[in-house]
Amino acid sequence: MSDPVLVDRQDGVLLVTLNRPETRNAISGGDVIDPLAAVMAQASEDRSVSALVMTGAGTAFSSGGNVKDMAAKAGMFGGGPADLRHGYRHGIQRIARAVYRCEVPTIAAVNGPAIGAGCDLALMCDIRLASTTAVFAESFVKVGIVPGDGGAWLLPRAVGLSRACEMAFTGDPVNAETALAWGLVSQVVEPDSLLDAALDLARRISANPPDAVRMTKQLIREGQHQTLDSALELSAAMQSIAHHTDDHHEAVAAMLARPGDGRPGSAST
Repeated sequence: MSDPVLVDRQDGVLLVTLNRPETRNAISGGDVIDPLAAVMAQASEDRSVSALVMTGAGTAFSSGGNVKDMAAKAGMFGGGPADLRHGYRHGIQRIARAVYRCEVPTIAAVNGPAIGAGCDLALMCDIRLASTTAVFAESFVKVGIVPGDGGAWLLPRAVGLSRACEMAFTGDPVNAETALAWGLVSQVVEPDSLLDAALDLARRISANPPDAVRMTKQLIREGQHQTLDSALELSAAMQSIAHHTDDHHEAVAAMLARPGDGRPGSAST
């Protein structure tokens, strides 16, 4: 059997592909959860990694939880309430924590349906690009369950409370055009262009000083629950670090060396 998660490194960019097309890239099994969590940790620890792109093999991004396992009460869906709680906390919720905490920018290249936990997996990423064939559904209510992987926290932050409630209460799918209008994705492209567009975006991110990008991501993440005063304090602390990096010194020197950029204040941030 082929690896359930493929990782291809292209310079400083990791391309991560969910590789279970026979299950439409279901993600509730440990065979997928373990390597996904591991690659997120690897990206954070390896300072030569600048960005990560995630996509799905075949025609789907991810179908989310394996419904056959739900019906059979197998795997993480087996046992009593205490067992299920343990299964979620030490199963799919590990992905939510690992992807959300990943220090490098993460881009979801949503190549097809992103359903249930698959929709939430895309939401865990910082940026989402969609193929015209992509469909998003916060569909847990359709099978009588709730978003057990953080979707109720992630979705309102992407589309606002009213639209999040509409998606979560109805479970109805949202097509790529609507997802773009609602801010769920930032670009919609033709299927053949999706991966190129996502990798191009990752390379544009990678062209910037990596420590500055990682700290910028951390400031944005922390800013979602901080007061302005605490955000300003953290910004000042990180800025003091950034001003002493070689990347900053080299970037300022290069900017000042350009014709017309040597005037006082022209490089001020």
